[in-house]
Amino acid sequence: MTMTPGLHKFALTAHVITSVGWFGAVAGFLVLAVAGLMHADPQVVRACYIAMGLTGWFAIVPLSLASLLTGIVMSLGTTWGLFRHYWVAVKIVMTLPAIALPLLHMQPISRMAGAAAQTTLSPADLSALRVQLVAYAGAALLVLLVATALSTSKPRGWTPYGWRKQHEQRTASQL
Repeated sequence: MTMTPGLHKFALTAHVITSVGWFGAVAGFLVLAVAGLMHADPQVVRACYIAMGLTGWFAIVPLSLASLLTGIVMSLGTTWGLFRHYWVAVKIVMTLPAIALPLLHMQPISRMAGAAAQTTLSPADLSALRVQLVAYAGAALLVLLVATALSTSKPRGWTPYGWRKQHEQRTASQL
């Protein structure tokens, strides 16, 4: 099933907006994580971790889910298909953990935000978690960069399912 041109433009616009928003939210989260880890002013550190909790719940989580949903709609409504091309399949395989891991880590992020809201954090407080938040945000940004590169370059390569579907379509059109 392919989309009408108007619906395709709408779905593509929604997918690009949510994906770029997700990327931007993760980049902002990384900036806050680095500032929270490195800054000497305890009030700035508190503000960073409180803002990280809000950014996670109200930007990263909803935008990541919306990006996945719009990506699935785009793949099912276009000739690219969900599992016909390797680049689409790789994006799906990369996106699922990129969504699941932040969801799993929202509890420690909320714990850090709650601790920051309750008291001033010293540089030694929750230091392992602070470093972990920087590493997670950096890794997430890298995954999103690779997904973006795949979307823009669309490297060739059919999956076995894609080959079979293409062969079936050619056979049906010759009859």
